[in-house]
Amino acid sequence: MVPTTSPANSLPRSQPLPAQLKGGAVWSWLPYLVLSLPIIALYYKVVGELVLNWYTDPDFSHGFLIVPFSALLLWQRRETLRRTPIRQTWAGIWLVLAAVLFLLLGEYGAEIFLSRVSLVMLLGGVVWTLLGGAILREVRFALLVLLLAIPIPSVIFNQLTFPLQLLASRLASGLLPLFGVPVLRDGNVIQLPALQLEVAEACSGIRSLMSLFAVAILYGYFLEHSTWRRVLLALGSIPIAVVANAARIVGTGLCVQYWNPDKAVGFFHEFSGWLMFLVSLTCLYLLHSLIRLVTPAARPAANEVL
Repeated sequence: MVPTTSPANSLPRSQPLPAQLKGGAVWSWLPYLVLSLPIIALYYKVVGELVLNWYTDPDFSHGFLIVPFSALLLWQRRETLRRTPIRQTWAGIWLVLAAVLFLLLGEYGAEIFLSRVSLVMLLGGVVWTLLGGAILREVRFALLVLLLAIPIPSVIFNQLTFPLQLLASRLASGLLPLFGVPVLRDGNVIQLPALQLEVAEACSGIRSLMSLFAVAILYGYFLEHSTWRRVLLALGSIPIAVVANAARIVGTGLCVQYWNPDKAVGFFHEFSGWLMFLVSLTCLYLLHSLIRLVTPAARPAANEVL
């Protein structure tokens, strides 16, 4: 006898899944939705202040680009994540506990940087615990890139800003005499014949440096497959930003000397910020081209899958 299968016990592959199974798939996500509620309760204030920081502080406005970029990274790896088996483990609980400790230290120690970093740590710990180490390895770059959206602590920021001010004023005062502009420098103050230029904190170049560094990481991810080349691009963005900022100050000094001092410190100074950033992006592209020219990529083997 040939066994027969009752329609009640099986479904042809072409038919859609029963409503009960669809509902079961929805219910399978319920624990994760419930778990997200205490996370939202703990971090809604931290995230709100962070977004406000991006909006009000031009030095960190690139944060609005980092979060969509991280989401895009996850979306690009969606097929790999679907194929990766889920292995729940208690190994990630230590990272969750460390994140909570950082949150407490940040809230009661008045260091909001720790509170913001703790959110990234908590996300990594939750992924590790609920989905396993294999999933965490697949999403680690998307999580780590979120750190670029977190403003650095004020103590470190101030320690970086003043040396950059001195470096920019030193470079500018060394270049301006080459264009026939006499200069007398005192710290971060450049005395010109027609006007005194002060390289203030806003002109230190920290804004363009941090923005260009973030853009270099995004650029390297999309246009370069070699990890060490990506690192070179990110590191190369630092001197590019410093030199571009010095060139901006030189341009302002030339406008003061040969054009109009009021327009130089007004319109030109603001416009040159955007102009120098575009020049920095061009230099980043040229650096990438030079790296590729000097170190050509190895050809894949005949049996290697691209």
